[in-house]
Order: sequence, then structure tokens, then C-alpha cells
Amino acid sequence: MSARILLIRHAAHVELGQKLSGRRRDVALSREGLEQAAIVADLLGTQPIAAVYASPRERAWYTARDIAEPHGLEVRIDDGLEEIDFGDWAGKTFVELEDDPRWHEWNESRGSARCPGGESMGEAVGRAAAALETIAAEHEGETVAAVSHCDIIRGAVAHYLGLPLDHLLRFDIDPASVSRLELGNQGGRIVSLNERLYQ
Repeated sequence: MSARILLIRHAAHVELGQKLSGRRRDVALSREGLEQAAIVADLLGTQPIAAVYASPRERAWYTARDIAEPHGLEVRIDDGLEEIDFGDWAGKTFVELEDDPRWHEWNESRGSARCPGGESMGEAVGRAAAALETIAAEHEGETVAAVSHCDIIRGAVAHYLGLPLDHLLRFDIDPASVSRLELGNQGGRIVSLNERLYQ
């Protein structure tokens, strides 16, 4: 028996494409993000979702809240779905990061690089996979939503596909997209990737 987990990236936020928000607090959804979250919530409202989990970041929680509401569910915060700890990079603009050789190393060697003052991709994937496996064990035969962040979802997908982390940037996980994972005692299987339901 396995659980079906909807891996959902939080909707667009006010710093998207400008800053590496990381674990900073109070990074709100943008107007576009609010619209994305509402559309995804409406479209998922007809599916039998048993539980909704989210990263503790505001942008993930607000996306999850919209998804949970049609089902009469409360959002469950799971620290395993938390954004990568980007350490010293959190809050920096992408223009600033372009001048940092460590940033280029991070993006070229995700399997071995570490964020300065933060965590490695392997550590982030390890905690996310552990969280997803705990969720799956609690919801055998059910469908649940897990709202997280771009690279956390990328890392989870790579983990269950057996894809080296150095190849993590070979596929996209767009804001408010849905990737479907079946997870149980026999391991994980990616059923769909980066569905943009709001288009």
C-alpha cells in the first residue's frame, strides 16, 4: 500500500526572481501568487485530499491554507519540508550572488557543495525524504498535499528517481506547480512533474 503525495511548490511571492529569500520571515505571496494559490486550491478541491502539510515559511503556509480550505482541513506544519538553509546567502539579490564563486559552485556541484553558513543539498534532501516517508506511512491509501519549496521538491524528485544531485537543475519546478509522488514500502515513484494547473 502506498500514499499519493502532491508535492506543491508555494505560489509566487514578492521577491521571486529578485532575491534568494531562504528562511527569512514575512516573504508574502504576490498578487499573482494569491491568484495562483486560489486557482490551484479550486482545481484540487474536487480531489479527495486527506491532509495538507506545509513548510513553516509564510509563503508555503498561505498556499497550503488555500488548498486545505475546500476540504475543511487544518494545515499541518512539517519542519522537514522547510526551505534550504542558505546561511549567509539568505536575502541576497541574485545580482549579488552572481559575483560569488561559491554560488556558481553550488549550482554546478549540488552533490558536494554547501551554502556558506548553511546546509548541503544532501542534508536538505535527507530531511525532506524522511518527512515525506513519515507522512506516507501515516496516510496509506490516501492522497495528501505537501507544500514546500522549489529546490526541496527538486531534491525529493531527484531522490526518488535516483538522479544525481549535480543534475538537479535539469528540470523545473514552477511556482504553484504540482508534482505527484506515490510513496510506500516499495519506495517512491514519480507520477507527474511540474503540472501548472493555473494555466
